[in-house]
Amino acid sequence: MVKSKSKTKSKSKSAGYNAKEIKVLEGRKAVRARPAMYIGSTGKDGLHHLVYEVVDNAVDEAMAGHCSEIDVSINKDGSVTVEDDGRGIPVDKHPQLKIPAVQVALTKLHAGGKFDKKSYAISGGLHGVGVSCVNFLSKKLIVEIKRDGKIYRQEYLKGKPKNKLKKVGKCSQNDSGTKIIFWPDEEIFSTLKFDFKVLETRFKEIAFLNAGLKINLKDKIKDKQEKFYASGGLMEFAKWINRNKDTIHSKPIYFKRKQGDVVIEVAIQYNSGYQQNIFGFVNTINTVEGGTHVSGYKAALTRVVNDYAKKKKMIKSGNLTGNDVREGNTTVISVKIPDPQFEGQTKTKLGNSEIRGLMNSIASTALGQFFEENPKIAKKITSKAADSAKARLAAKKAKELVRRKNAFGIGGLPGKLADCSKKKSEKTELYIVEGNSAGGSAKQARNKEIQAVLPLRGKILNVEKSSPTKTLSNKELANLITAIGTGVGDQFDLNKLRYNKIVLMADADVDGEHITTLLLTFFFRFMPELIKNGHLYIAMPPLYRLRKKRKDHYVYTGKELEKLSKKLGVKESNVTRFKGLGEMSSTQLWKTTMNPDTRKIKKVFIEDALEADQTFTMLMGNDVQARKEFIQDNATEADLDI
Repeated sequence: MVKSKSKTKSKSKSAGYNAKEIKVLEGRKAVRARPAMYIGSTGKDGLHHLVYEVVDNAVDEAMAGHCSEIDVSINKDGSVTVEDDGRGIPVDKHPQLKIPAVQVALTKLHAGGKFDKKSYAISGGLHGVGVSCVNFLSKKLIVEIKRDGKIYRQEYLKGKPKNKLKKVGKCSQNDSGTKIIFWPDEEIFSTLKFDFKVLETRFKEIAFLNAGLKINLKDKIKDKQEKFYASGGLMEFAKWINRNKDTIHSKPIYFKRKQGDVVIEVAIQYNSGYQQNIFGFVNTINTVEGGTHVSGYKAALTRVVNDYAKKKKMIKSGNLTGNDVREGNTTVISVKIPDPQFEGQTKTKLGNSEIRGLMNSIASTALGQFFEENPKIAKKITSKAADSAKARLAAKKAKELVRRKNAFGIGGLPGKLADCSKKKSEKTELYIVEGNSAGGSAKQARNKEIQAVLPLRGKILNVEKSSPTKTLSNKELANLITAIGTGVGDQFDLNKLRYNKIVLMADADVDGEHITTLLLTFFFRFMPELIKNGHLYIAMPPLYRLRKKRKDHYVYTGKELEKLSKKLGVKESNVTRFKGLGEMSSTQLWKTTMNPDTRKIKKVFIEDALEADQTFTMLMGNDVQARKEFIQDNATEADLDI
């Protein structure tokens, strides 16, 4: 049926939506409206990113050959000062904008001396939003510049100039540099507390990547300071990463090649362990997600080791896999490129396709030459890879044997797994618990629709001291891998994850903490993608229950118990100490630990992969002395319940 048009004009759906409704945010307003688009987050990571952006400018000066020392200080008034001895940001007027060049750099996005390649052939801050973003996201910023015997100063408030650039003093003609002091804006950031350890890790990397550059870090709040200087560069970096490990060759393999405007530098050192650690940097930026420079290197290493193994008849048939070849491998890659294409604003993955082929070619030639000239080291590396291949095949057979012995239940899932009724969704959870008693309590307490429970028997294998073969052949870990569904290593597929949250739930005591640490070691070494994608959590069962007038209060530490006991006036006879999850009733366990609406839960994330690797090696590896020193240094921080 055709409807006739009404004579009365109806109001259009688009009425009131005109050009004036389209808001255009430029520069300062855009950054302040959507800060996470520019610095990654408004939390701890984003806060520290401000420091990195300012320091990266000074590092660019160092890479250009004009800066030898950088001073960074965390100040008592909440500000951070970054000072370098570079050339100083230009102060003459910009030819088009008619304002000082330093003001252009501090107030205009995509402005700086890094785009025409004249001032900086290589730089880290190639997005051109660095120091201007810091200015826009700071409630106050002061810049001081030493150039040509004069000192200049200008102050900004939330990215807007408070005054004009002024000459405020004189200096030596040979004295030059830039000092920036900034106060992050509490309206933008959820935390304003700078972490000395986080900055320390980054500056240590920068020093290794720029041999001869000095970086001085001071925390004036806690009266701490550290100096970073590495004359040995990348070779020293690789040795430092392996400092607590048993290396199979004392001097790292090293090569540096330049092709056109691209510089490729690589340091490699193998250790007797089973983990692989490859760290890639582009223009000193830590590309934590890798990229074409890393994939090109991996392909070259796999091919060279395979070719050598076949030439020397060290393998009978088939090929060594990438994991075989990289077992025990520590590699630091530093690439310097005029025009890097990073994936994401915070520069975590290199996307330049041409670098893959260039790295593959250069690394293949350099490694091939090294293997021919150093047969003893080449044989050790290849033998280790061949042993890894044998172990891999043995693990595969062992896994098949376990399956044949009916270790798994219906559908190939572990028999002890109490699965949830829902398939994977945003709400599904897998609780990993130790022991049948805790497992029984958890199964009774859970929401069967969305929560699954997998009990493990005893403390799991310490994978830091075990080969991949032993790890993957272990029945408890095989059950865990199967229940999660993603596989491990090269076979890992996040799309096959069966639960949105994997929750580690151990007793709230020393043994429980040890079990949690063992599980964290396993996940970090074999399923780091689960952590990176936010799927791993730690449950927080209470240590004590306080009862006052028939009302229960649950606390999680000894200090919390003491404080609440005084506040409520609770006597010791009304305090219950939970020795384990199995001692809690299902109602208590649900209310305190498993109910998504009332529980406390910790999300596990990797703040710094290099630091995490060092910590797991030290805590769970074979270096007893390093572990002893760590315990002595951190004993006062422990909350012991004895």
